[in-house]
Amino acid sequence: MSPRPCLYVVLAAGKGARMKSSLPKVLHKIAGQSMLAHVLGTASSTGGRFAVVVAPGAEAVAAEAKRLVPDVQIFEQANQRGTADAVLAAKPAFPDSKGLDVIVLFADTPLVRPEVIAEMRDSLDGGAGIAVLGFRPKDPTGYGRLLLDDTCTLTAIREEKDASDAERNIDLCNSGAMAFRVPDLAALLARIGCDNAKGEFYLTDAVAVGREAGVRATVVVCNEDDVVGVNSREQLAQAEAIWQRRMRSKFMRDGVTMIAPETVWLSFDTRIAGDVRIEPNVIFGPGVTVEEGAEILGFCHVEGAVVGKGVRLGPFARLRPGARLGENVHIGNFVEVKNVTLGAGAKANHLSYLGDGSVGAGANIGAGTIFCNYDGFNKQLTEVGEEAFVGSNSSLVAPVKIGKGAYIGSGSVITKDVSPGALALERSAQEERPGWAEKFRIMMSRRKAAQKK
Repeated sequence: MSPRPCLYVVLAAGKGARMKSSLPKVLHKIAGQSMLAHVLGTASSTGGRFAVVVAPGAEAVAAEAKRLVPDVQIFEQANQRGTADAVLAAKPAFPDSKGLDVIVLFADTPLVRPEVIAEMRDSLDGGAGIAVLGFRPKDPTGYGRLLLDDTCTLTAIREEKDASDAERNIDLCNSGAMAFRVPDLAALLARIGCDNAKGEFYLTDAVAVGREAGVRATVVVCNEDDVVGVNSREQLAQAEAIWQRRMRSKFMRDGVTMIAPETVWLSFDTRIAGDVRIEPNVIFGPGVTVEEGAEILGFCHVEGAVVGKGVRLGPFARLRPGARLGENVHIGNFVEVKNVTLGAGAKANHLSYLGDGSVGAGANIGAGTIFCNYDGFNKQLTEVGEEAFVGSNSSLVAPVKIGKGAYIGSGSVITKDVSPGALALERSAQEERPGWAEKFRIMMSRRKAAQKK
């Protein structure tokens, strides 16, 4: 890719009315992060400065851009008069010299890959003044058509409403993304008129205007999946599906086994090492790292957690933010872990809630154990020492420490610290009343019979 400095102008001022949402369209998420974040992240990986064009009052969009790229320049498109007008809103960020490329991307087209952007810049290196990203959709209806001459040079882009019947038969379409290497981009865009069916200033007309000024335009062709635009909830789901397919394939190529990959859902920052095995219906929320050799059984939900080497998780387990599972930990069915670190070889195999605390290496947490971590106002810690054994149906009322190698008798409610190696029991004395059950049945039978009379 060209080493020349670059300015990315990201258009994010669309109203998104078809989304029918109070949330700005470009802040809707794919794989756990906003569409705007996807676009800025992809462009950031290729290097450059950033300008984001927003609509009036779009403080949330501007804040998201600044969160991702602190030195981004934010510009407002006061009136939505077309894409050329939107790019001109960022005019103060344009270069004053010929040494800077300008690439225009759309925040609602979140799946453009870095290598596609690199191809656009390579096209500029090859002598083009304008590089347009094109594709061949299965159905070209609604897209602008790319018009080529006999030498395959791009001569114009025709919006469908302004196209002739012959031009509508062209299958090479405009994605919207464009790259410029011209002496004065602002002057070129200022020459664009609005004599079209919608009365707008189309960025696409830069090709024809540039041709009149001797600027050569070329087309870089990409896959349709790279330029999927999102204008509705259905299209958002389609973009999500494409992203998920891409990432599943990448992980499997890198040595991850997915029994039913179409049922595994990943987040933008999911990290999975080689030789991990994932069963069906597993969801990874943001902030998950899975280390080598772990096994994730079916129907697990993992978010904000680290799953260590050789861990066996599930089925039907839930890891919430702050869960840290050490090497060879076992977390079984219907166990929930939140903000707890489990040392190597620790086990909690059945029906437990572990919240806020730690479990030492080799410790065993019995079925039905609860870390009672919340008193209605504050969260407190439960610390279980190495090799400790917590019997089934125990409640550990935080703050409390269970010493190394200690035993907790089943059914206990532990409210005080337990010394290392000690046995702690907390149970009421068992009472037995001979013959009570038969007397009770006779009494209840008579009572029911009386009610029927």
